[in-house]
Amino acid sequence: MITHSDTIVAIATPPGYGGVGIVRISGKLAPQILQSITGKITKPRNAEYLAFNDQENQVIDMGLALYFPAPHSFTGEDVVELQGHGGPVVLELLVKEILALGARLAKPGEFSERAFLNDKIDLAQAEAIADLINSASELAARSAMRSLQGVFSETINQLVEKVLHLRMYVEAAIDFPEEEIDFLGDGIVSAKLNEIEKELKQILDEAKQGALLQEGINIVIAGKPNAGKSSLLNLLSGKDSAIVTDIPGTTRDVLKEYIAIDGVPAHIYDTAGLRDSDDIVEQEGVKRAKKQIELADMILFVFDGAETDLRHCEDILTHYQQDILKQNKHVLVICNKIDKTDESPEVIQQAQFSLIKISAKTGVGLDLLRKQILQTVGIDKEVSGSFIARQRHLTALQDAYQTLVKAKAQFFKKAAGELLAEDLRYVQDYLGNITGQVTNDELLGNIFANCCIGK
Repeated sequence: MITHSDTIVAIATPPGYGGVGIVRISGKLAPQILQSITGKITKPRNAEYLAFNDQENQVIDMGLALYFPAPHSFTGEDVVELQGHGGPVVLELLVKEILALGARLAKPGEFSERAFLNDKIDLAQAEAIADLINSASELAARSAMRSLQGVFSETINQLVEKVLHLRMYVEAAIDFPEEEIDFLGDGIVSAKLNEIEKELKQILDEAKQGALLQEGINIVIAGKPNAGKSSLLNLLSGKDSAIVTDIPGTTRDVLKEYIAIDGVPAHIYDTAGLRDSDDIVEQEGVKRAKKQIELADMILFVFDGAETDLRHCEDILTHYQQDILKQNKHVLVICNKIDKTDESPEVIQQAQFSLIKISAKTGVGLDLLRKQILQTVGIDKEVSGSFIARQRHLTALQDAYQTLVKAKAQFFKKAAGELLAEDLRYVQDYLGNITGQVTNDELLGNIFANCCIGK
């Protein structure tokens, strides 16, 4: 039976061959295993070069041994790291010997899980470990590190404290109605509600950007056939990802490329041209294009600026309004092929969208396009580096914000302190889910199962 009192072991370095391989041990048997393998218990937090022996005193490897006594370790338990040569065979021999000495193989993410259970990190920090390892850009890595250092958690904890104090104030007013002072009508509750709402909205906005850094922006290139959609995909990706011809309907399926725009990861999808067609294959392509639009964070709607004027472009957008504009998507209209019209790249603000003039063929206006994409989707470089966030964080923050807005409106209308106190409790619970103050075993299992074996 697997328990958290077991001593666990795992290879903490990636599979394959390398100069260094690390085996990590955590649990009450860690010092005893260190003694058996190296012949001594090393001085805490000091690396010592020793032989790693099996039970028959045969040398398995030579390397550095480090001992971190509880509670001053990553997991909060006794931890030993054996740093030897990075070959699969020698590392497996070392793990096999440690298993024979009483340890068991760690589950994915079990080291981080134990750190969470022993109050060394909270849930948001545990997730940040995996996000840091899987970072796809420098900006994402720096944001994940800030989350790992506790920036996100501290922000949430401070807001939880304010919600808790306001809830206590409201409940005190309910419990002592005989007091001459009208606690619920003295303006303090209203001021505190406004303050909490403002802070929660700011955190939610930052979390949305953090989620984009963690998951990437889903950008769909859409438009009529022969507008230059495939050329735009090739321009943004920097390679010939899509076939480009003068024949309408060349792109039949959805093509995907992964890029980074000024350090922000993005998934770019090229789709079939939006038009009515009798071709069954092309009809399926248009159907898939519309489906991809539904999943997108942003639409790059491309039209041929050499053959189609802006009014016609607006007519096309209106025709596909149900698919694009009514979904509350970020829309950036691309007036392509300015190399044929001798125009300069520029951004023109319209009522429902921004329009940018570029040439996907020559690359003129590419830098302006990249900047406009980030601006349109709402990436603020001054804000986006604060912390990383996941979809579950966004869901919790949105639930908390919606509950608070409802509670505030209801309180101003009815001045019902009991209802306000209950709603504030819900807000507190939603926020507590983020750091693990309020959680369940299924959620923990899903989070830590996605971590590395050695973490």
